[in-house]
Amino acid sequence: MPTASKEPWKSPLWRDRPAFLYSRKPLARYVGRPAAEFLKIEPAAGVVLVICAALALIWANSPWAASFEALWGLDITIRIGDFELHHTLREWINDALMAVFFFVVGMEIKSEIVSGELRRVRNAVAPVAGAIGGMAVPALLYAAFNTGGDGAHGWGVPMATDIAFAVGVLALFGSRIPSAAKVFLLTLAIVDDLGAIAVIAVFYTDDLSGPWLAAAGAILALAIGLRLLNVWSAPVYLVVGIALWLAVLESGVHATIAGVAMGLVIAAKPLLDPQVAHAKAQELAKEGLTLEETEQLIRLTRDAQPPTHRLQHRHHPFSSFIVLPLFALANAGVVLSGDLLAAAAASTVTIGIVLGLVVGKTLGITAAVWIAVRTGAGRLPEGTRWPLLTGIAAVAGIGFTVALFITELAFHDTPVLADEAKIGVLVGSLAAALAGSALIARATRGPGPAPG
Repeated sequence: MPTASKEPWKSPLWRDRPAFLYSRKPLARYVGRPAAEFLKIEPAAGVVLVICAALALIWANSPWAASFEALWGLDITIRIGDFELHHTLREWINDALMAVFFFVVGMEIKSEIVSGELRRVRNAVAPVAGAIGGMAVPALLYAAFNTGGDGAHGWGVPMATDIAFAVGVLALFGSRIPSAAKVFLLTLAIVDDLGAIAVIAVFYTDDLSGPWLAAAGAILALAIGLRLLNVWSAPVYLVVGIALWLAVLESGVHATIAGVAMGLVIAAKPLLDPQVAHAKAQELAKEGLTLEETEQLIRLTRDAQPPTHRLQHRHHPFSSFIVLPLFALANAGVVLSGDLLAAAAASTVTIGIVLGLVVGKTLGITAAVWIAVRTGAGRLPEGTRWPLLTGIAAVAGIGFTVALFITELAFHDTPVLADEAKIGVLVGSLAAALAGSALIARATRGPGPAPG
């Protein structure tokens, strides 16, 4: 039997009718396969986000600027009998597609709680403390500039850390960053996202509808009941998830909370003991497999993995390379007129966001982790010194996706303040990325990282 090749398109098994990606066609060889390899690179999602944000800015300031607003402001209505959902294309992206992003975030949080860093109390203390400090200090800095003013409602904007961008920046340094430091940042960003979700649910919510809120609670209870009954049909959970999203949307709570809730419902432990699955697979593989046995082997492999792991693997590309780029295209386009730039330079909203992301995140995370380590409650990631941790804290100031998201919620009725806030998010995130990269480059120059 021919062995599998690292380059399947060169294998005899693929010579009859190979899939397009593995064919010898020029489009597959020079576009398809290189693109597939690019998507596997860790910083790829951040690169795509940067490109889409830049395209949005260029488009919004080009001679075709009118088409920018015309496209994203396009009315899309779904009507079923007397029930009607009426939103612009931008709102569908922000309310519906972003629910998929938060669904993935919810599963990441669940995985960390059940089997990741958040399961080990001593390891979790430092990143959790850092996340809390990294949310509180930026919010306080922003409030110091805006309390009592028109922009007071935007205090949640500089609290966010963009996972894709932040992890992507660390990935650029390769093995110079200890793996424990990367896990620290990922855990911190996940806790930060959990905090942002709570802030959105509590403080950036429209008027509540009691009946729809009760319906959302009942649907969530149904999802939990199905989970306890070991019902694992994907179509069932898809229907329940859509119903939950609709109920949360109509309740007045931001609809993306439904995505987080469904993510937390998904099991983070395997449905089948991996050792049992391995033993059964070994038994099946002793002789040539029939088609039925092959299907059984596939089911064993699937059930030996946590559902959260499988679903993250399945949905992450869509979330990272479709949802977030569309969100950036729809929301990052700011018309950069001279008047707006002058107003933003003097705006307490812009200044508060920039200082919150660049200064507040760095100080808040570093100080909170220092307190946790100093008191003995937590410890630094293995192989990480304080200069490196400070650089990582600065990188966590890249707010971008969630910061823009909260901007839309905080200033949806005041477009001028929304534009000033977006400029603050873009400038602050860029400054945090550059400052963090410079600090990390300096911290990792010379001798290797210290042992933990």
